[in-house]
Amino acid sequence: MTLTLSPSLSVPNPSPFTPTLLYPITTLRQLFFTPSPKRRLQFQTRAAKPKDLIPANPSVTVEKGKYSYDVETLINRLTALPPRGSIARCLDPFKNKLSLNDFALVFKEFAQRGDWQRSLRLFKYMQRQIWCKPNEHIYTIMITLLGREGLLDKCREVFDEMPSNGVVRSVYAYTAIINAYGRNGQFHASLELLDGMKQERVSPSILTYNTVINACARGGLDWEGLLGLFAEMRHEGIQPDVITYNTLLGACAHRGLGDEAEMVFRTMNESGIVPDINTYSYLVQTFGKLNRLEKVSELLREMESGGNLPDVTSYNVLLEAYAESGSLKEAMGVFRQMQAAGCVPNAATYSVLLNLYGKHGRYDDVRDLFLEMKVSNTDPDAGTYNILIQVFGEGGYFKEVVTLFHDMVEEDIEPNMETYEGLIFACGKGGLYEDAKKILLHMNEKGIVPSCRAYTGVIEAYGQAALYEEALVAFNTMNEVGSNPTVETYNSFVHAFARGGLYKEVEVILYRMNESGLKRDVHSFNGVIEAFRQGGQYEEAVKAYVEMEKANCEPNELTLEAVLSVYCSAGLVDESEEQFQEIKASGILPSVMCYCMMLALYAKNDRSNDAYNLIDEMITMRVSDIHQVIGQMIKGDFDDESNWQIVEYIFDKLNSEGCGLGMRFYNALLEALWWMFQRERAARVLNEASKRGLFPELFRKSKLVWSVDAHRMSEGGALTALSVWLNNMQEMFMTGDDLPELATVVVVRGHMEKNTDAQDFPIAKAAISFLQDNVPSSFTFPGWNKGRLVCEQSQLRRILSSTESSSSRKKMDKLISLSNTPLITAGVKTSKSDVRSGKANDVDSRTDSTRTELLTSAV
Repeated sequence: MTLTLSPSLSVPNPSPFTPTLLYPITTLRQLFFTPSPKRRLQFQTRAAKPKDLIPANPSVTVEKGKYSYDVETLINRLTALPPRGSIARCLDPFKNKLSLNDFALVFKEFAQRGDWQRSLRLFKYMQRQIWCKPNEHIYTIMITLLGREGLLDKCREVFDEMPSNGVVRSVYAYTAIINAYGRNGQFHASLELLDGMKQERVSPSILTYNTVINACARGGLDWEGLLGLFAEMRHEGIQPDVITYNTLLGACAHRGLGDEAEMVFRTMNESGIVPDINTYSYLVQTFGKLNRLEKVSELLREMESGGNLPDVTSYNVLLEAYAESGSLKEAMGVFRQMQAAGCVPNAATYSVLLNLYGKHGRYDDVRDLFLEMKVSNTDPDAGTYNILIQVFGEGGYFKEVVTLFHDMVEEDIEPNMETYEGLIFACGKGGLYEDAKKILLHMNEKGIVPSCRAYTGVIEAYGQAALYEEALVAFNTMNEVGSNPTVETYNSFVHAFARGGLYKEVEVILYRMNESGLKRDVHSFNGVIEAFRQGGQYEEAVKAYVEMEKANCEPNELTLEAVLSVYCSAGLVDESEEQFQEIKASGILPSVMCYCMMLALYAKNDRSNDAYNLIDEMITMRVSDIHQVIGQMIKGDFDDESNWQIVEYIFDKLNSEGCGLGMRFYNALLEALWWMFQRERAARVLNEASKRGLFPELFRKSKLVWSVDAHRMSEGGALTALSVWLNNMQEMFMTGDDLPELATVVVVRGHMEKNTDAQDFPIAKAAISFLQDNVPSSFTFPGWNKGRLVCEQSQLRRILSSTESSSSRKKMDKLISLSNTPLITAGVKTSKSDVRSGKANDVDSRTDSTRTELLTSAV
């Protein structure tokens, strides 16, 4: 199955969404270059967009049934009234029908909309009437509305007009005007109004004092002044409430007043006021700013010992503070403290701790705590599962994430979009395309349209498994349902094709990305470089790097590694060494992949001393266990089963980073092992890669076809896979298994399968040479596909029969001998002149021309 740009391409596996969402025939070129679907999609998007709610728009009406018929009608008429329209005519039908309470509802509706202009026009009209003259309630609403909009002059004007209009200014009006000035930062005016209020013998309420204290706290009145107001209200017989104390604690948090906060909190408890979540939040802010969070635990203990047990939210706030600072030990101390005090943790408590354990990479503790949560009968909610999915997804436990989802469904907990996004992200990173597909089907059954991030995860999952057509279907469906691809979506799409060297398809994807108005980022360019490098287009790969610099796109570590990979694949020793040193000079430790690529390059060019020096450098590298273990493994220090567990631990650790890194790592390592003649070890490493789900397309077997698909592998990786595949076929033949009709070696996929240029791909050339040397006159390129080598059953039987007869003397002989050559320093360093002249080995037969092309292109 191939992905081509021709109009005849069909999509074999339908999308999990309804068929009506897909076009009958989907090709990459049709997807990216046909304008009509795009226009139709834009039209659908415009049609679905809701109208903006503009207060002056006559189409805006009040919600039906919210008010009485007359009130609704008046609000709608006033809403539709033009700026110069007559308020009098608008109100004539309602004369003597509406009460002042009805008018209060009208003012509140406009206040919610922030429509102070209509409110003020209506208010001025009512002041001139007798039947609807505003009362204090309406005055208070107007003062509040104008104060909220920052119109203090108009606010004061309305307040001052009250006596002349026969309206008594009570505590409510004073509180409203005090709040208006306070919320706009004029606390001195608030204090003056408080004094004026007392002079007029209007007693302030607790709301008044809370408003004044809040205004003064926000405005910057000193702490003594705030305490003076607090003492004043208590002297007047007004008992402070939780809002009063929280306002003072908020001032302590803002100013970092630890001792003062402690005093306020103790006074609060002594007064019998029950703290709320804001109380504890302010305490945590205060002592967190002072790096004294343990003080909050101490205050909670005082409450516990005094018989005033804090509620669960108080502990949760402190837990969150410790979690934000990454203090795991202290957070667990709070958790055990609340349990000892008899406070039952809730789902939010466990969620904080599960997330904290996950950030510290303590996945066994995450599992234990989740089990403890279930045993304690604390029901996890969607938020808890979302955290677990995120933790295990980022930790590389991709299959465990899917298990969590099934557990969630069994517990009858409804997943939300965050759940689905986390699930599919993990599936994408881990290459679990079957699970990603099932989750999409589940969403479809529930009537949930996947988000852009979910689709990106699906494309990533299909790409990791080299399922190019399925990735294309997902991308097409995404566009059909109106979920616009992001830069991340395009980057996932680019990398899916780039790993296989499908540079023609990558060019088309980037063209569409450009058409959609999205700008390439560093990940886009990295994908392009990888695509050209895997496709053997080294000159174009270097051009992409130069273009990246021209676009002022800052290269990252992966860019430098990709460029090194280009030079190493092209066999350019000098340029590779220069790039390797440039990575070091930039302050970056070259990755294990960089070291392996350099080892393979030195081995290909008979630079054994350089290779041994590089291995010694890896082994003595104290800052990286991975470099040490891989260096020792290449030397053969871990071949016995007990020591191989150390290698497996490193492989598992790298596997947690996802399939993308995994493929780069194994390709580079296999390249080094093959060319350093550690080929038995290479076969073992390839088996480890397969066990961890890498290269799922590698070995396929049916009654008709046995295939090895090496199009995404390095040369060394491909030759290792070919060797293992041929030896497996030989073993199966000798044990009596029926041979297939056809044996196939896939070396190129995509558009280039139909082009004879496919034979110039690095993997194709390496495979041809290898097969001619080991099984001559067997595998050939068929006329119907230039991206694969095939061998018919009769020819395959002849090859394997000859090995069977020749191996009768020694049953253990393999078709391809895989052994490890001892790494002994040769003592003679091949000169660079020999490398340049192509004398080092036959691999450099293409080096001279490639060097000239690349250097000319770069200049």
